[in-house]
Amino acid sequence: MNPIHLTGVLLPTPRPLRADAQRNRQALLTAARDAFLSGEADIHVEEVARRAGVAVGTLYRHFATREALVEEVYRQEVDELCAAPEGLLARHAPEEALRQFLLLLVEHAAVGKGMVTTLASIMATDSPAFDSARARMAAALDQLLSAGAAAGVIRSDTAGKTLLRALGGICQLHAADDWRDEAIHITALLFDGLRYGSETACQDEEWPRSQPGTESRRPPQRR
Repeated sequence: MNPIHLTGVLLPTPRPLRADAQRNRQALLTAARDAFLSGEADIHVEEVARRAGVAVGTLYRHFATREALVEEVYRQEVDELCAAPEGLLARHAPEEALRQFLLLLVEHAAVGKGMVTTLASIMATDSPAFDSARARMAAALDQLLSAGAAAGVIRSDTAGKTLLRALGGICQLHAADDWRDEAIHITALLFDGLRYGSETACQDEEWPRSQPGTESRRPPQRR
């Protein structure tokens, strides 16, 4: 193996995982993510391993602690989320790309809802995962906001980090059984606000409604 020099210490280059080991690792991450998404916040590592079809010893070879597994699920979620804007902008108009991304953020919050207790303990450590995640999600929002502003369909005075702070309240809704419907409705209101004051306004939308009979409320036209 080629060595890596790090501050005067000679370290071996990490050996890539074999194909079967990589499959096992991904199966563990998928099983954990699915459990968290369904609200199983207290799922034991033994059950995660069983659902992944591997022995618990295999889980511990990949993740030394339950917290390490949770952090890797979270990091993978962030990676997928932050890679989404480019594809969304390639397939949709800028305002629709932003709308779709905001809904992805709700799904991201859904995964976080299932891991809220463990995430809180990780956040109390020096893990850089959360600082990096916030910066990357704000940058992804900046990309979409800039595209919308350039097209004249999204107001140009809002930064990604500001919108991310506004969306942060969604993560605090996890105690309510119907939190997802409410989160979607709040996100729809934010989206409407982002379009208000833009150069042009999109006239059609297909937001899911949080309550039967809920209608889109547009501000009165300025005279």
